[in-house]
Amino acid sequence: MQSAFVFLIDTLFSLLFWVFLLRLLLQWNRSNLRNPVVGAVMQLTNWLVLPLRRVLPSIGRVDTASLVSVFAVALLQTGALRLAAGMDLPDGGTWLMTAALEVLRSALWLYFWAIFAYALLSMIAPGVDSPLLDILDALCEPILRRIRRAVPNVAGLDLSPMWAGIIIQVLLILLR
Repeated sequence: MQSAFVFLIDTLFSLLFWVFLLRLLLQWNRSNLRNPVVGAVMQLTNWLVLPLRRVLPSIGRVDTASLVSVFAVALLQTGALRLAAGMDLPDGGTWLMTAALEVLRSALWLYFWAIFAYALLSMIAPGVDSPLLDILDALCEPILRRIRRAVPNVAGLDLSPMWAGIIIQVLLILLR
C-alpha cells in the first residue's frame, strides 16, 4: 500500500515539476507565447508564478519567480517523497542540495529527450510546422547552434544532436 502511495506522490510531483521546469526553460529561450502548448504551460503554472512575481523582480533575462517556483516544487517533491516513504526530512543544506541536483539532472534529461525528438522529427518530417516542433526548435537550437560552430557537418550530415547527447550524458555521469 505504501509503495502505491509513494508512486502516486512521485508521479504527481514529477508532472508538476516538469511543467514548471518547462516554463522556466521556455522563458529563457524566449519561446513564442502565442504557441498553444506554451500557453497551456503558462496557464498551468500561473497559480504559483504570478503571486511570486509580485514579490520577486526579474533579474535581466532570468524570471526569478519561475526559477524559485521550480526550486520550490523540487523541494516539496523531495520532502513529500521522503515523508511518504516513512523517512525523516533531511537537514536544510542536504535538502537544498538534493533539490538543486534534481533540477539540474531533470533539465539535462529534458534537453536530452528534446534534442532526440527534434533530430528524429527533422528526419521524419522535414519542413513540417507544428506547435511542438516550434517548442523543440526554441529549446534545442541555441545549444545545437553552439555545437555546430565547433563541429562541422560531415558529408552533409548534421552531427550536432549526437554530440549534444554525448555531452549531456557525460554531464549526467558527473552529477551522480
